Amino acid sequence: MIAVIQRVSEGEVKVQGKSRGKIGIGLVILLGVAEDDEARDADWLAEKIVGLRIFDDDDERMNHSIRDVEGKALVIPQFTLLADYRRGRRPGFTKAAKPEKAIPLYEHFMDQLWMKDIQVEKGEFGANMQVHIMNEGPVTMVLDSSVKYPR
Repeated sequence: MIAVIQRVSEGEVKVQGKSRGKIGIGLVILLGVAEDDEARDADWLAEKIVGLRIFDDDDERMNHSIRDVEGKALVIPQFTLLADYRRGRRPGFTKAAKPEKAIPLYEHFMDQLWMKDIQVEKGEFGANMQVHIMNEGPVTMVLDSSVKYPR
């Protein structure tokens, strides 16, 4: 499971021009689910994200977590994070999980955030979405659960 997290002052996702999810201070999380991912990948990733101290304290040092700042999460499914672009000019997506596997893991990941007292807004799996991100810092990080659970 791959997550690109961005510290934001605001984030919003729209589907067909209608707001689907909107947050203020928090994290926009672009989430890619791989074909070999399991629930433990989502569990580890959620735990890691909630604990990351990437929000500024009064001295403008990254000392606070999303929980410390009472931030929210906007989780956007994004299978293109699993793109294989090594050959040719058109990326392949065979490493991305099929919807019947990806959707339950996407939902499980968000449930893990909720269980850690993080309010969650979400995108729509398989939809054409417009994502507004007001990145703060900017702070952007890529987390990959295969670091913890090598394949």
